[in-house]
Amino acid sequence: MTIQYIDNEEKLYALCHQISLVSWIAIDTEFLREKTYYPKFCLLQVATPDWVACVDPLQLNDLSPLFEQLYRPDLTKVLHSCRQDFEIFFQITGKVPQPVFDTQIAAPLLGFQENPGYAMLVSSFLNVNLNKAHTRTDWSERPLSEAQIKYAADDVIYLCQIYQIMCEKLDDLGRLQWLEDDFKALENPGLYQLEPKNAWLRIKGKNKLTGRQLSIIQALSLWREETAQDMDKPRNWLIRDEMLLELAKLQPTHLGELAKVRNINSSFVGRHGKKTCALIAQAREQSPIPLHDDKRPPKKSQQQEAVLDVMTAVVRIRAEENALNPVILATRKDLEKLLFGEENVLLKGWRYSMVGKEILDLLEGRRHLALSFDDVAVIPGRGSGGDVNSIP
Repeated sequence: MTIQYIDNEEKLYALCHQISLVSWIAIDTEFLREKTYYPKFCLLQVATPDWVACVDPLQLNDLSPLFEQLYRPDLTKVLHSCRQDFEIFFQITGKVPQPVFDTQIAAPLLGFQENPGYAMLVSSFLNVNLNKAHTRTDWSERPLSEAQIKYAADDVIYLCQIYQIMCEKLDDLGRLQWLEDDFKALENPGLYQLEPKNAWLRIKGKNKLTGRQLSIIQALSLWREETAQDMDKPRNWLIRDEMLLELAKLQPTHLGELAKVRNINSSFVGRHGKKTCALIAQAREQSPIPLHDDKRPPKKSQQQEAVLDVMTAVVRIRAEENALNPVILATRKDLEKLLFGEENVLLKGWRYSMVGKEILDLLEGRRHLALSFDDVAVIPGRGSGGDVNSIP
């Protein structure tokens, strides 16, 4: 297949016309983020079964005609693990494209593990081992070689083939519609908005902090995120997470104290020391934002543990019936949330249809368990009607 390289306005408009004639398209991006806060958009690959193109955003001043086509509501966008790609699109346009089909999300319904890598799907579906020669390519360097362009284009060429195979298999199993809620969730703009005020939630170890420590980590994380955005530099180039945790615990409020903190960078002290100490001093006097998981789940009784065991058994058997990994269907934590009336994945989409409703019926007495030496059955409760749902 000839690869179209789109690096001028005339070629771009021709590509937009091609896209206007199709109902779905495979998409991938190449970007760099090692030296910047925001991803640097370097290449966009698009393909259908009939053609493939690589769009060079570094050579084009206006991509709006392209995005106008890609954002068409009647055009399904096929990607693998779309979050980072959509972050780039959201950064440029302020909107999230829809509808979407994400092969990473769809794969577990065909027996794959959760969040399978793209190379695994290509190998499994197409018996092709991806070329890794350009994995570490600097995609911002120009000109790109023919080998680099082919490497980038291959991803969407294979993605087209995988999508078609997946749709056929999912349709044969009656599972194609199961994914609608999962894909719809990817269209939420909140997933791609980089909110500095929430930066502290990403720091591992925050759950062990209390009081002043928690207030300090929140203040320092907010400052680091805003500064990294303004400078367009990776947040860890300013100061790493483990050092933020150390500062939250030691709470230095003077440059002399800050400079004595183990592993603190002297250049950081010189550039940002005064601001850091002032933030720590101020945060010590403020109440922290409570941790989201501050409300610990109630201690479970032995009877509740037994109920969870029964729920787990139903999940495991339903998963086996449908050739799924039980963890994809529901985890123990998901079942705990269902037991205690909290929002969880079992109340939505295909999981609700497959096992969530059935477990709710068991918990609320509309169904019962019937056991024998070699069989378990979920049967209707009195007056509920319906057929026995046998678990082989």
